[in-house]
Amino acid sequence: MASMPSSPLRCLSLLLLLAHTSSVSATVPTPSSPSSGHHEHKPPQHYNTYIVHTDHLTKPSHFATLGHWYTSMVASLSPATYSSRVLYVYDTAMHGFAAELTDDEARRLSSTTGVAGVHKDRVVHLHTTRSPGFLGLDKDFGIWPDTDFGDGVIIGFIDSGIWPESASFDDAGLGPVRPSWKGRCVDGDRFNASMCNNKLVGARFYTAGTSLARDDFLSPRDKAGHGTHVASTAAGAEVHGASFLGFARGAARGVAPKARVAMYKACVLHACSSAGIVAAIDAAVKDGVDILSLSVGGLHDPDFYRDPMSIALPREATLSNVAPWITTVGAATVDRLFPVSVTLGDGQVLTGQSLYAHATTNRAEMIPLLPSNCSNDLMSDRITGKIVMCARDLGVYPSYGVAVHKAGGSGLISISPLDRRMDGLMVQAFTLPAVTISAREADTLEAYISSVPNPVASFRFTGRTVTGENRSPMVPSFSSRGPNHIVRDILKPDVIAPGANILATWPDESPLTQSKGDARRSSFNVVSGTSMACPHVAGVAALLKHKHRDWTPAMVRSALMTTAATLDSHGRPIADNSRTSSGGVATPMAAGAGHVRPQLALDPGLVYDVAEQDYVDFLCALSYTAAQIRMFVPGFGGCTRALPGGAAGLNYPSFVVDFSNGTEVRVLKRTVTKVSEGPETYTARVVAPDQVTVTVTPRTLQFDKKNEKKSYKVVFRSKNGAAGLARFGHIVWENDVHQVRSPVEFRWM
Repeated sequence: MASMPSSPLRCLSLLLLLAHTSSVSATVPTPSSPSSGHHEHKPPQHYNTYIVHTDHLTKPSHFATLGHWYTSMVASLSPATYSSRVLYVYDTAMHGFAAELTDDEARRLSSTTGVAGVHKDRVVHLHTTRSPGFLGLDKDFGIWPDTDFGDGVIIGFIDSGIWPESASFDDAGLGPVRPSWKGRCVDGDRFNASMCNNKLVGARFYTAGTSLARDDFLSPRDKAGHGTHVASTAAGAEVHGASFLGFARGAARGVAPKARVAMYKACVLHACSSAGIVAAIDAAVKDGVDILSLSVGGLHDPDFYRDPMSIALPREATLSNVAPWITTVGAATVDRLFPVSVTLGDGQVLTGQSLYAHATTNRAEMIPLLPSNCSNDLMSDRITGKIVMCARDLGVYPSYGVAVHKAGGSGLISISPLDRRMDGLMVQAFTLPAVTISAREADTLEAYISSVPNPVASFRFTGRTVTGENRSPMVPSFSSRGPNHIVRDILKPDVIAPGANILATWPDESPLTQSKGDARRSSFNVVSGTSMACPHVAGVAALLKHKHRDWTPAMVRSALMTTAATLDSHGRPIADNSRTSSGGVATPMAAGAGHVRPQLALDPGLVYDVAEQDYVDFLCALSYTAAQIRMFVPGFGGCTRALPGGAAGLNYPSFVVDFSNGTEVRVLKRTVTKVSEGPETYTARVVAPDQVTVTVTPRTLQFDKKNEKKSYKVVFRSKNGAAGLARFGHIVWENDVHQVRSPVEFRWM
């Protein structure tokens, strides 16, 4: 079996469920380099971009290079235009190429010898002064000084580009990048290689074949703002006096403030081509990044072998996706609020949040309150001078504020329909006096409006930022949730991290929202999303990688998961702020193993490692064919051993126990590796629901030295679970120093 190439850690986030990453060659046999971002040929509209996965070991010997072989394939379809239709050649994380083909050509190519799969390119969409402190990071003691703030670790970002002039990417106090680094910076629109330094050590772009590229910079420069925000969240240098419109004032810094940044632009505005993403990942792997962060929406393929990005990443990563070689990250709130009070005409006071801070808007007099669908009503004269309340099913969008403002409205109340509590809201930077309230406050507001003929209200903006008072973390309604839509035997997400209302760097020339007509500009912005959680974990992974150079990606993921917090700042179980959750407590479907704790992850005691052969056995357990597995592992000859317990038997830091089809007993095995010094003894502790009995054998594990491995067996017996039931528990290996906790999902189908 051919070996997989060595893999950096990777990080991804998905809006709908979870995510992943990939890779490609910077050399293509075409007149246009993919690093340039330009694509001279303009094919007819009936051409689409396809990603072609190949079994490179079957290359005929008369072709000098893979690139020559691939161009020959395309030439056989249409000799007149083939040379300008090959966009990228992938030769590191996966093997194949991207080309512009007709649908008929793609079908013909799929039956060509040496072609393992043809996938139509798809567009996916992109998904701090307080959060480092909330994670327990302190510049005077603990993991930051212990890891020299991540100095020297290189984090690659596949995103919308970067704003190099930002103070977050200043290289003051940093030495040169390591000699083995192969990355570089490329010239383009308003960007040249001289803009890079010892902080920003790489900048490339992969936007060929993307229809929106003409509306963006043909260079690594960021127009959308997303890439700049994400990169500074993970690895931004310390910037004093940072704030957003006066809010969240303080020193902004990334989670790993001395880590280096390499940007691979594969997204234009807020859309990303999967062909460009794969190309960017391939380049990042070849350059030698240690961590790779990618925050995009998911493709939701029914199988891993149909997903080019999963194929390119058959290894661990720190991201948001459902493949077991990818660490999935959900979003969480931090202990920071931007409170605003809304006084109703009957004296009731509601509390919401807002980033609108102009004190002149505070008025004692009441203003007429108008319920609206905020779609067809916004051009109506009846809005003038009124506070508009958008219907709760519309959600929270800054564009409504722009429209109400233009229509002459005096204010806006937007409702986050799925959020239970105010302190879990995603805050927006509206262009007029506006406040966002939770569904709970909306119930009170709607009851008041229906009780009087002429409802009125007033706002009170304080411009205050309140920290340390609210329950946190909690899982906001927008965070990605399980179950795993491809393989239910792997529990997802893995962990949660700060992703709500995160302050980070922003391009000076980009609007603060996606709303047309937003003329405001700032060097920092407050943004929410699973995209913001991903770079926090990437930064923590960089700190761990600095301290433990010999750890595999699976070991890093295990350390993050088994040390994660399950209680909030008030000592209560982490809450799920979504109204759709049962009971309001965040189950592992929402929070995974829990909220990352960097300091504890630095010394987890035991870790669950995963070898390459384990992943191959996992794919075999899914009944993938040899041809399908060769997409992940070139040269694969066939399944030779069974994974005990099936796909659920992968040596993962969590468990999924399926009692479907009358199964009453499940047996799973795990192996742990000691990563701390000296002899230790661990004892098993089990928390399980009433419907299950759990037996761990042996009950104690005795270790004599570092890197020693021990295995244990768990027998799960169902007692009386009803069909459709899901319950949760956990298994902990503990002693006086360490607690190694694994969540368990039980389900009856």
